[in-house]
Amino acid sequence: MTRRALAVRHVPFEDLGLAATALDAHGYEVTYLEAGTDPLTPEAFLDPEILVVLGGPVGVGDVERYPFLAAELAALSGRLSAGRPTLGICLGAQLVAHALGADVSATGRHEIGYGPLTLTDAGRGSVLAPLDGVPVLHWHGDQFEIPPGAVRLAETPGFPHQAFSAGPALLGLQFHLEADHTRIESWLVGHAHELAGAGIDPRRIRAQALEHGPVLADVARRVLDDWVAQSTRLLQNPAPTPSDPWERS
Repeated sequence: MTRRALAVRHVPFEDLGLAATALDAHGYEVTYLEAGTDPLTPEAFLDPEILVVLGGPVGVGDVERYPFLAAELAALSGRLSAGRPTLGICLGAQLVAHALGADVSATGRHEIGYGPLTLTDAGRGSVLAPLDGVPVLHWHGDQFEIPPGAVRLAETPGFPHQAFSAGPALLGLQFHLEADHTRIESWLVGHAHELAGAGIDPRRIRAQALEHGPVLADVARRVLDDWVAQSTRLLQNPAPTPSDPWERS
């Protein structure tokens, strides 16, 4: 039986990146839905075994300006209610958090570039454990609150809510674990206006990618592989034991 994974993409260069390798290794056939052009229906979101909602330059508060976000939130709510494996990254994590009843708001500041994470005790017992202290790529100004019933997994000095989990196969990441450092130039070009507005020199991020990218790529592949493996086990056994939410491969 073919396993299916659906990725919801908001801008072309923010794709599955390193996550595609993990999905392929576990036999998942990947399809993309392009937010804003493709229909975002509850049926489309519910059908695949794994759903990944990717990042983008719009926000949860932009629903009136970008109406497709309302359809995306409605479709995501149905998916989450069914308990199907879901990974949200940056905007995707904000949409997941909001669909679960948490507030998402603009902070008035930016966190852009590579910087280390600090994991909570729960985070050190989760699939994120290898990331403790590792510089990851941050690219956001909004922040989610931790949804009711979810567990906070990671923080940075300026943004205390960097990751959350709600059960064994729902993971929200504010940072870009999926980003491939060898393709950072597409990010620098695609977000040139945002970088200029924030006073950030793209040469700094380019240098950070060269310094931190190779190590992060190895760790990210381990984390993403563990999450996909954990999600696959849940699909095969939909009645997890109490220890499953923080189990690592």
